[in-house]
Amino acid sequence: MPQPPNIPQIRRYTDWLATHRGLRFEDYPALWRWSVTDLEAFWGSVDEYFSLQMRPEGGRVLAANTMPGTHWFPGGRANYARQVLRHVAPAHAAGMPALISRNEKGLARELGWPELQRQVAALALHLREQGVRRGDRVAAYLPNIPETAIAFLAVVSIGAVWSVCAPDMGTNAVLDRFRQIEPVALIACDGVTYGQRDIDRLGVVAELRAALPTLRHVVLHTNLADTPEAKARALAQAAPCAHFEAVCARDDAATAAFEPEWLPFDHPLWIVYSSGTTGLPKPIVHGHGGTVLVGMALKILHNDIGCSYDPNNWGERYHWYSSTGWVMWNAQVSGLLNGTTCVIYDGNPGGSKDRPDWTTLWRFAAETGVSFFGAGAAFYANCLKAGVDLSTCGDLSRVRALGSTGSPLSEDAQRWGSAQFAAIAANPAQHDIWWCNISGGTDFAGAFIGGHRELPQVPGRMQCRLLGCAVESWNEQGQAVIDEVGELVCVQPIPSMPLHFVGDVDNRRLIGSYFDAYPPGHGRKPGGGDLGPEAGAVWRHGDWLRILPDGSCVIYGRSDATINRHGLRMGTSEIYSAVEALPEVLDSMVVDLEYLGRESWMPLFVVLREGHTLDDALRERLRGAIRSALSPRFVPDAIYQVAEIPRTLSGKKQELPIKKLLLGQPIEKVINREAMANPGCLDWYVQLARERA
Repeated sequence: MPQPPNIPQIRRYTDWLATHRGLRFEDYPALWRWSVTDLEAFWGSVDEYFSLQMRPEGGRVLAANTMPGTHWFPGGRANYARQVLRHVAPAHAAGMPALISRNEKGLARELGWPELQRQVAALALHLREQGVRRGDRVAAYLPNIPETAIAFLAVVSIGAVWSVCAPDMGTNAVLDRFRQIEPVALIACDGVTYGQRDIDRLGVVAELRAALPTLRHVVLHTNLADTPEAKARALAQAAPCAHFEAVCARDDAATAAFEPEWLPFDHPLWIVYSSGTTGLPKPIVHGHGGTVLVGMALKILHNDIGCSYDPNNWGERYHWYSSTGWVMWNAQVSGLLNGTTCVIYDGNPGGSKDRPDWTTLWRFAAETGVSFFGAGAAFYANCLKAGVDLSTCGDLSRVRALGSTGSPLSEDAQRWGSAQFAAIAANPAQHDIWWCNISGGTDFAGAFIGGHRELPQVPGRMQCRLLGCAVESWNEQGQAVIDEVGELVCVQPIPSMPLHFVGDVDNRRLIGSYFDAYPPGHGRKPGGGDLGPEAGAVWRHGDWLRILPDGSCVIYGRSDATINRHGLRMGTSEIYSAVEALPEVLDSMVVDLEYLGRESWMPLFVVLREGHTLDDALRERLRGAIRSALSPRFVPDAIYQVAEIPRTLSGKKQELPIKKLLLGQPIEKVINREAMANPGCLDWYVQLARERA
């Protein structure tokens, strides 16, 4: 099949600006400055360019520019599912599927657009009949399979609010999230396959049902059961419940006539979770309109992922490996917003523990004709270490772009991927393959920094700050700096910033998470300068950022103590809850030494009760406690018995100073002994840092 033209999406957008708005920019920095200073013009243009129909006739784009509490598109309307399903007729007429999926067992499926629409309608009508209404919360415990996308679109199409946890998460971690949101319905699976092991989850489903008193209805997807008899046993064990397969088999006049509801612009869409260093995971609520706007701008203009039935991107197939516990699942599904065929894989990308195989995803991409291949930075690092040779992985000739996120991508990993594609190059795009390296967050369901197909690319860097994202790097004095490492801040609002946190009285937790690092008004003037306190504060993201003179960027890792394992974030408090539940453990501390160019290394420090020693058996119990309560992803790389955990005078664990110390910074620069309750314990940690260096 001949290659489509693939004119860069961002060039098509700037051509539209010139034709329809009379706006011309000499270079990308000029375009970016316009997008972050004239917010109404930029986000209004996104609405019009993609024909989203969000703004009411003659309406405003931005009613009030204050952070938090920005009021976007007053009187506007949106529905995420409606934007997806508008592509059904043209995509189907062009012969393009909506979803292509496979799992570890080789089960390959293709879901057409009309079938996606019918199943979404069937499940949406079923939920309505069970009493699910606008604003109700629906929880899901599902893996990365087509049924999860169907369930999500069905829930949000009727104005209910979606929230999903991955089935590799244990009961405690899931309940820490779902208890806060009080769901009225649960859509779950009987189990998953990961690393060539079947993992039964019916016991967890029963525990969730027992611990969530607001639940009125359960829908079970028989993901593991593969015979009528096995399905019947699973449904009996989970009873009372509806069977996902039976619910979605409905095909009648009501399903044919179903349409997603128009909702207010800022109607809640989903609840995602971002963990901090204290307390329960933060249940972050995003809205329909802001998420769709930002998703379209990111996915199309910057990630350059086109509509599959558009001649410019004919046959586009978009894959970004993720679990449902990572916001990249949301990013993968967002491909549907633009009529793009999404290619999803459920399982371990590295094979099994006994038989590791880092060619798994590459062979999957070859067999399904993927054109945009995305994964976490750790995936590419593992491919490099495993010596993967792409010439042995099948026909990868359609791959034209590689995506990376989750943690900083090292120069070595990027050079490895570029060299691999240059060696098998079947077209000009592969001789110097384009890397779309992005950095953003669950917190606002988007990216701050990312790609631009027509800008130079340098291994280890991201190409630019994204349109509409007024990102700066600030030093300790709160001054914007260039070519220095500082705090990543965003000084102007973005439509997908959180509406609120669930149960957050007076927005205290929201403000404490993002907006309390700098004085209100400081740095808030579009284009630079200060405004009055009524303008609110800037968003502090919690990453170390360096902006180079050419506008490219480098992220160096987290500037706070949050754990980031291959892009999945977990609060240290959740690890402490699991570890300190063991009777032998008096106190504990964990740090994650993720940093640019280094593999994540996460040590756990424990103080044991008198008479106990850290032996192999206790180490395994500690690992098991984390594995079962949270996820195998957060099992520490090393466990140390220590005399004391460093604490401040007010009793706070000194996670961030110890993290900086172990990353090589001198002790006198990272910690004030006079502010410590137990400064004498530091010598042990200093010695460990020397040994690590």
